[in-house]
Amino acid sequence: MKTRNSLLTLFATVILLTAALSLSAQSKGKQKKDKKPAKSENIQLFNGKDLSNWVFFLKDQSVDPSTVFTVKDGIINISGSPFGYMRTKEKYSDYKLHVEWRWPSEATNSGVFVHGQEPDAIWLKCIECQLMAGNAGDFVCMSGAEMNERTDKSKVVVKKKADSSEKPVGEWNTMEVICKSNTVEVVVNGVLQNKGTNVNISSGSICLQSEGKDIQFRNVFITKLKK
Repeated sequence: MKTRNSLLTLFATVILLTAALSLSAQSKGKQKKDKKPAKSENIQLFNGKDLSNWVFFLKDQSVDPSTVFTVKDGIINISGSPFGYMRTKEKYSDYKLHVEWRWPSEATNSGVFVHGQEPDAIWLKCIECQLMAGNAGDFVCMSGAEMNERTDKSKVVVKKKADSSEKPVGEWNTMEVICKSNTVEVVVNGVLQNKGTNVNISSGSICLQSEGKDIQFRNVFITKLKK
């Protein structure tokens, strides 16, 4: 009888251990299944309502920036005159910038600056991603900015690599600028237009330029990249 009870106890213990191990395995499997990949960290540079997180600089400092940089219906409007720019208050590095722009009436000139350095100046130290009509995707190495691709030191412009991928006046264009360590890439409407390597600045403000005539921007944000 004693032997029989011992066997029953052993059998029950084995069943309980098997059940416990099965539940543990199921729990771990569920945790793995429920674990989702971390989402990319997007930072909205333009909130669609106002320009409260931007700083303004104009060549003619007697002009009120609120007459040059305005917001209406979720769109940034920049008059183009006088020359200058609006820049983020924060400094950024290792990110992908997404910005959409269009010419409301006439294709003229503007630019997107990355790695903008202080102090503010009309031609501050930065890498300009050119928006001049027909040349969107050129780099302009401004005020001491350098990259390997600027082989002709008599010129500050590093020409884009592909034919223009811009859209006609009135249509929205998309520019993505990928800043990773000391490299900068610029993509215009899905076409890789340029890449700069060994850039001598790797962080700073992001700026939208006033240069010429009206231009509009919307959906301005960055996605942080892992270092």
